[in-house]
Amino acid sequence: MTARRRGAVPQPGGPAAARTPFVVLVVVLLAGGLIALLVLNTAVNQGSFRLSELQKETTRLTDEEQALQQQVDEHSAPGELARRARELGMVPGGNPAFLDDDGTVRGVPGESGGAPPAVRPPTAAPSPTGSVAPSLGPDTAPAAGAGDGAGPSAQTPAQAAPDTR
Repeated sequence: MTARRRGAVPQPGGPAAARTPFVVLVVVLLAGGLIALLVLNTAVNQGSFRLSELQKETTRLTDEEQALQQQVDEHSAPGELARRARELGMVPGGNPAFLDDDGTVRGVPGESGGAPPAVRPPTAAPSPTGSVAPSLGPDTAPAAGAGDGAGPSAQTPAQAAPDTR
Protein backbone atom coordinates (compact mmCIF):
# COMPACT_ATOMS: atom_id res chain seq x y z
CA MET A 1 0.00 0.00 0.00
CA THR A 2 1.11 3.39 -0.73
CA ALA A 3 0.71 6.07 1.69
CA ARG A 4 -0.88 9.24 0.70
CA ARG A 5 0.56 12.40 1.58
CA ARG A 6 -1.48 14.43 3.83
CA GLY A 7 -2.18 17.88 2.73
CA ALA A 8 -1.26 17.23 -0.85
CA VAL A 9 -3.23 19.25 -3.32
CA PRO A 10 -4.52 17.31 -6.36
CA GLN A 11 -2.79 18.44 -9.46
CA PRO A 12 -4.74 19.45 -12.52
CA GLY A 13 -4.55 16.63 -15.05
CA GLY A 14 -4.81 14.02 -12.37
CA PRO A 15 -6.96 10.84 -12.47
CA ALA A 16 -10.30 12.78 -12.70
CA ALA A 17 -9.10 14.77 -15.69
CA ALA A 18 -7.95 11.58 -17.45
CA ARG A 19 -11.45 10.01 -17.18
CA THR A 20 -13.29 12.90 -18.88
CA PRO A 21 -12.37 12.06 -22.52
CA PHE A 22 -13.30 8.42 -21.95
CA VAL A 23 -16.72 9.35 -20.53
CA VAL A 24 -17.34 11.75 -23.43
CA LEU A 25 -16.37 8.99 -25.89
CA VAL A 26 -18.78 6.49 -24.28
CA VAL A 27 -21.64 9.02 -24.28
CA VAL A 28 -21.00 9.90 -27.96
CA LEU A 29 -20.92 6.19 -28.91
CA LEU A 30 -24.18 5.51 -27.06
CA ALA A 31 -25.87 8.54 -28.65
CA GLY A 32 -24.61 7.49 -32.11
CA GLY A 33 -25.88 3.95 -31.54
CA LEU A 34 -29.31 5.20 -30.52
CA ILE A 35 -29.52 7.47 -33.56
CA ALA A 36 -28.44 4.62 -35.87
CA LEU A 37 -31.05 2.36 -34.25
CA LEU A 38 -33.78 4.99 -34.83
CA VAL A 39 -32.76 5.41 -38.49
CA LEU A 40 -32.73 1.63 -39.01
CA ASN A 41 -36.12 1.26 -37.31
CA THR A 42 -37.58 4.02 -39.51
CA ALA A 43 -36.25 2.34 -42.67
CA VAL A 44 -37.73 -1.02 -41.61
CA ASN A 45 -41.11 0.61 -40.93
CA GLN A 46 -41.08 2.31 -44.34
CA GLY A 47 -40.31 -1.05 -45.95
CA SER A 48 -43.14 -2.64 -43.99
CA PHE A 49 -45.62 0.01 -45.17
CA ARG A 50 -44.46 -0.45 -48.76
CA LEU A 51 -44.81 -4.23 -48.42
CA SER A 52 -48.34 -3.80 -47.07
CA GLU A 53 -49.27 -1.54 -50.01
CA LEU A 54 -47.85 -4.03 -52.50
CA GLN A 55 -49.73 -6.91 -50.88
CA LYS A 56 -53.00 -4.94 -51.14
CA GLU A 57 -52.28 -4.16 -54.79
CA THR A 58 -51.45 -7.82 -55.46
CA THR A 59 -54.75 -8.87 -53.88
CA ARG A 60 -56.66 -6.30 -55.96
CA LEU A 61 -54.95 -7.37 -59.18
CA THR A 62 -55.53 -11.06 -58.39
CA ASP A 63 -59.24 -10.37 -57.85
CA GLU A 64 -59.37 -8.43 -61.14
CA GLU A 65 -57.59 -11.26 -62.97
CA GLN A 66 -60.05 -13.81 -61.59
CA ALA A 67 -63.02 -11.66 -62.62
CA LEU A 68 -61.62 -11.28 -66.14
CA GLN A 69 -60.89 -15.02 -66.36
CA GLN A 70 -64.46 -15.72 -65.30
CA GLN A 71 -65.74 -13.42 -68.07
CA VAL A 72 -63.54 -15.22 -70.60
CA ASP A 73 -64.81 -18.57 -69.38
CA GLU A 74 -68.43 -17.39 -69.63
CA HIS A 75 -67.94 -16.08 -73.18
CA SER A 76 -66.09 -19.19 -74.33
CA ALA A 77 -68.65 -21.69 -73.01
CA PRO A 78 -70.07 -23.83 -75.83
CA GLY A 79 -73.65 -22.65 -75.29
CA GLU A 80 -72.63 -18.99 -75.29
CA LEU A 81 -70.53 -19.45 -78.43
CA ALA A 82 -73.46 -21.14 -80.20
CA ARG A 83 -75.84 -18.36 -79.15
CA ARG A 84 -73.50 -15.62 -80.34
CA ALA A 85 -72.88 -17.48 -83.62
CA ARG A 86 -76.66 -17.64 -84.23
CA GLU A 87 -76.90 -13.91 -83.52
CA LEU A 88 -74.27 -13.32 -86.19
CA GLY A 89 -76.23 -15.43 -88.66
CA MET A 90 -73.95 -18.46 -88.59
CA VAL A 91 -75.35 -21.97 -88.97
CA PRO A 92 -73.88 -25.32 -87.92
CA GLY A 93 -71.70 -26.90 -90.58
CA GLY A 94 -72.54 -30.16 -92.30
CA ASN A 95 -70.35 -33.20 -92.71
CA PRO A 96 -66.85 -32.11 -93.68
CA ALA A 97 -64.72 -33.59 -96.42
CA PHE A 98 -60.96 -33.83 -96.16
CA LEU A 99 -58.27 -33.62 -98.81
CA ASP A 100 -55.36 -36.04 -98.63
CA ASP A 101 -51.83 -35.07 -99.60
CA ASP A 102 -52.31 -36.65 -103.04
CA GLY A 103 -55.48 -34.60 -103.68
CA THR A 104 -58.08 -37.32 -103.11
CA VAL A 105 -61.23 -36.43 -101.17
CA ARG A 106 -62.07 -38.40 -98.04
CA GLY A 107 -65.65 -38.30 -96.86
CA VAL A 108 -68.80 -36.91 -98.42
CA PRO A 109 -69.42 -33.22 -97.79
CA GLY A 110 -72.88 -32.33 -96.59
CA GLU A 111 -74.90 -29.14 -96.41
CA SER A 112 -75.07 -27.09 -93.27
CA GLY A 113 -77.70 -28.14 -90.78
CA GLY A 114 -79.53 -24.85 -90.38
CA ALA A 115 -81.57 -22.36 -92.32
CA PRO A 116 -79.71 -19.57 -94.05
CA PRO A 117 -79.42 -16.41 -92.00
CA ALA A 118 -81.83 -13.56 -92.57
CA VAL A 119 -80.41 -10.29 -93.82
CA ARG A 120 -79.79 -8.02 -90.90
CA PRO A 121 -81.01 -4.42 -91.12
CA PRO A 122 -78.34 -1.73 -91.40
CA THR A 123 -76.95 -0.54 -88.10
CA ALA A 124 -76.03 3.02 -87.21
CA ALA A 125 -72.28 3.56 -87.24
CA PRO A 126 -70.37 6.81 -86.68
CA SER A 127 -69.14 8.42 -89.87
CA PRO A 128 -65.69 10.01 -90.16
CA THR A 129 -67.27 13.43 -89.66
CA GLY A 130 -68.66 12.39 -86.28
CA SER A 131 -72.32 12.18 -87.28
CA VAL A 132 -74.19 8.90 -87.14
CA ALA A 133 -74.99 7.44 -90.54
CA PRO A 134 -76.43 4.05 -91.44
CA SER A 135 -73.77 1.55 -92.38
CA LEU A 136 -74.59 -0.74 -95.23
CA GLY A 137 -72.74 -4.00 -95.60
CA PRO A 138 -72.13 -5.76 -98.91
CA ASP A 139 -75.23 -7.95 -98.48
CA THR A 140 -77.50 -5.10 -97.45
CA ALA A 141 -77.16 -2.68 -100.37
CA PRO A 142 -80.34 -0.65 -100.91
CA ALA A 143 -82.50 -1.79 -103.77
CA ALA A 144 -85.56 -0.38 -105.54
CA GLY A 145 -88.61 -0.67 -103.36
CA ALA A 146 -86.50 -1.12 -100.22
CA GLY A 147 -88.52 -0.98 -97.06
CA ASP A 148 -91.87 -1.82 -98.61
CA GLY A 149 -91.50 -5.57 -98.01
CA ALA A 150 -91.78 -6.38 -101.70
CA GLY A 151 -89.01 -6.84 -104.18
CA PRO A 152 -85.61 -8.48 -104.02
CA SER A 153 -84.46 -6.78 -100.79
CA ALA A 154 -87.13 -8.60 -98.77
CA GLN A 155 -85.58 -11.97 -99.67
CA THR A 156 -82.48 -13.52 -98.18
CA PRO A 157 -79.63 -14.31 -100.58
CA ALA A 158 -80.50 -18.02 -100.38
CA GLN A 159 -84.13 -17.32 -101.25
CA ALA A 160 -83.23 -15.08 -104.18
CA ALA A 161 -80.68 -17.55 -105.62
CA PRO A 162 -82.04 -20.13 -108.07
CA ASP A 163 -81.99 -23.76 -106.97
CA THR A 164 -79.16 -25.49 -108.88
CA ARG A 165 -79.40 -28.98 -107.41
